[in-house]
Amino acid sequence: MIIGYARVSTQEQSLDLQTDALRTAGCQEVLSEKVTGKQRERPELQNCLRMLRKGDVLVVWKLDRLARSLKDLVGLVIPPKNRSSYKQKIPLN
Repeated sequence: MIIGYARVSTQEQSLDLQTDALRTAGCQEVLSEKVTGKQRERPELQNCLRMLRKGDVLVVWKLDRLARSLKDLVGLVIPPKNRSSYKQKIPLN
């Protein structure tokens, strides 16, 4: 399934441009919300992520609609239990 996610930051902004583009791109399901990206609680984004199954595709109009930074993006796509840190000791001579 191709799932679309649209978000605008303020109540005054319109979702129409994004949702129309997502439907044109072939999204079978489009979820949207009016909430600032600063907010961690984005119910429709969480619904999108819960809907995804192996082989599904999540489409956004622009990457900044999904996450505000690379760190936020990684936090969304890699569950905490699957993250690992790379540590290497540097020998001091």
